[in-house]
Amino acid sequence: MSTPPLVPSQRATLIGLSAVLCWSALVSLFRSVAEHLGAIGGAACVFSLSAFLVTWRFGLPRAAQLKAMHPAYLLGCGLLFVLNEIAFSLSLGWASHRGQTLELGMINYLWPSLTLVMATVMGLQRFRAGLVPGVLLSMAGIVLVVKGDNALSLASLWANVQSNPLAYALALCAACLWPCYSVVSKRYTQGANALPAFLWAVAAVLWIKYALSPEPPLRFTLPALLQLGLLSGLTALGYSCWDHGLRAGNLTVMAVGSYFTPVLSALVGTLWLQVQPSWSFWQGVLLVTLGSLVCWWTTRSPAPADIKKLAG
Repeated sequence: MSTPPLVPSQRATLIGLSAVLCWSALVSLFRSVAEHLGAIGGAACVFSLSAFLVTWRFGLPRAAQLKAMHPAYLLGCGLLFVLNEIAFSLSLGWASHRGQTLELGMINYLWPSLTLVMATVMGLQRFRAGLVPGVLLSMAGIVLVVKGDNALSLASLWANVQSNPLAYALALCAACLWPCYSVVSKRYTQGANALPAFLWAVAAVLWIKYALSPEPPLRFTLPALLQLGLLSGLTALGYSCWDHGLRAGNLTVMAVGSYFTPVLSALVGTLWLQVQPSWSFWQGVLLVTLGSLVCWWTTRSPAPADIKKLAG
């Protein structure tokens, strides 16, 4: 008996979920590229090459297409996208050490639970009580990650954050900005695709920042070029898949599936960056995963009204 073909919305959701596999390597690779090319210069190179790849695949939107886009999508989502990518990439590049890079990456992974919260607030999903414990478990996992080997207390958490406040603040900002982008994009995209323009905008801002920064000139060694190419390709593919899922898939399923990114990212990070996170870190990762299962259980059978809203 043959398997029935997927309906377009299901196929778009699966394509959106494939971004999770691409993103699981971003934290480690962004740090690695930053070590070769600098936090700002490396990020500028990554988004320039990613923008070129996405433009080569989809082309730049024409003036008439830009004019037809909803202002909330073109301007609002564009600004949110640019701010998020800058905050995310620079937080990883400015980490004090590789172990802290994994912590900052894990803070960024608050965004799946916050996406569900934003979707509920914006009316894209009906509120369900099961989301509350799932989100709280995820946040508790982040607390364990940030505390490290110290005793669990507000003082120890604050001391760890104060060791690199800018990087932690940027990671938290990125965790809040991406849910806003995803939800606003879902509501106002109306089938439009300005991703190439968004990526070029990120690259332009980063190059201006690089020109005004004291970072040394870029030195393109073979390892730097190989890692830059890999990271740029995964960035372009991941955002293209996610953007397609936002336009035609189920945002709630995509957000819940993204809860598994922290696990994959932590595993890739320990291998690529050759660091050994604390036991507290892994406990935090397990709590984030448990939170994802709770949210999946809550949203696994959405009501018809929810499906209609999310598919719209």
